[in-house]
Amino acid sequence: MSAVAEVLTTVARNHDPRCSELPTCPVCADSMVAAEASAYVSDHMISYLWTCDTCGYGFVTKHSVKRFTCN
Repeated sequence: MSAVAEVLTTVARNHDPRCSELPTCPVCADSMVAAEASAYVSDHMISYLWTCDTCGYGFVTKHSVKRFTCN
Protein backbone atom coordinates (compact mmCIF):
# COMPACT_ATOMS: atom_id res chain seq x y z
CA MET A 1 0.00 0.00 0.00
CA SER A 2 1.48 3.34 -0.98
CA ALA A 3 0.97 6.55 0.96
CA VAL A 4 1.29 10.19 0.06
CA ALA A 5 2.07 12.77 2.74
CA GLU A 6 2.12 16.53 2.52
CA VAL A 7 4.50 18.62 4.64
CA LEU A 8 2.81 21.58 6.26
CA THR A 9 4.58 24.26 8.24
CA THR A 10 3.16 25.47 11.52
CA VAL A 11 3.89 28.51 13.62
CA ALA A 12 3.22 28.16 17.32
CA ARG A 13 1.43 31.18 18.76
CA ASN A 14 2.58 30.44 22.30
CA HIS A 15 6.03 29.52 23.58
CA ASP A 16 4.64 26.57 25.57
CA PRO A 17 4.01 23.71 23.09
CA ARG A 18 1.25 22.23 25.25
CA CYS A 19 -0.74 25.45 24.94
CA SER A 20 -0.47 25.74 21.16
CA GLU A 21 -3.46 25.10 18.96
CA LEU A 22 -3.78 21.60 17.54
CA PRO A 23 -3.98 21.24 13.76
CA THR A 24 -7.14 20.66 11.77
CA CYS A 25 -7.43 18.47 8.70
CA PRO A 26 -6.91 20.54 5.52
CA VAL A 27 -9.44 18.34 3.67
CA CYS A 28 -12.43 17.98 6.02
CA ALA A 29 -11.53 20.54 8.76
CA ASP A 30 -11.89 17.96 11.56
CA SER A 31 -9.76 18.72 14.62
CA MET A 32 -6.78 16.49 15.42
CA VAL A 33 -5.97 15.45 18.98
CA ALA A 34 -2.69 13.53 18.80
CA ALA A 35 -0.03 12.84 16.21
CA GLU A 36 0.28 9.29 14.94
CA ALA A 37 4.09 9.37 15.09
CA SER A 38 6.98 11.76 15.70
CA ALA A 39 10.65 11.79 14.77
CA TYR A 40 13.72 13.94 15.31
CA VAL A 41 14.78 15.31 11.93
CA SER A 42 17.82 17.12 13.39
CA ASP A 43 18.96 18.51 16.74
CA HIS A 44 16.59 21.45 16.32
CA MET A 45 13.70 19.96 14.31
CA ILE A 46 10.92 17.47 15.14
CA SER A 47 8.40 16.20 12.57
CA TYR A 48 4.94 14.85 13.41
CA LEU A 49 2.78 12.54 11.27
CA TRP A 50 -0.94 13.33 11.47
CA THR A 51 -3.73 11.14 10.04
CA CYS A 52 -7.34 12.30 10.05
CA ASP A 53 -9.71 9.81 11.69
CA THR A 54 -12.63 11.16 9.65
CA CYS A 55 -11.33 11.18 6.06
CA GLY A 56 -7.96 9.38 6.31
CA TYR A 57 -5.88 12.26 4.93
CA GLY A 58 -2.30 12.27 6.20
CA PHE A 59 0.17 15.11 6.53
CA VAL A 60 3.44 15.96 8.28
CA THR A 61 4.22 19.05 10.34
CA LYS A 62 7.70 20.19 11.34
CA HIS A 63 8.51 22.16 14.48
CA SER A 64 11.76 23.80 15.46
CA VAL A 65 12.85 23.46 19.07
CA LYS A 66 15.10 25.75 21.05
CA ARG A 67 17.87 24.41 23.21
CA PHE A 68 17.76 25.54 26.83
CA THR A 69 20.91 26.22 28.80
CA CYS A 70 21.25 26.08 32.56
CA ASN A 71 23.30 28.67 34.40
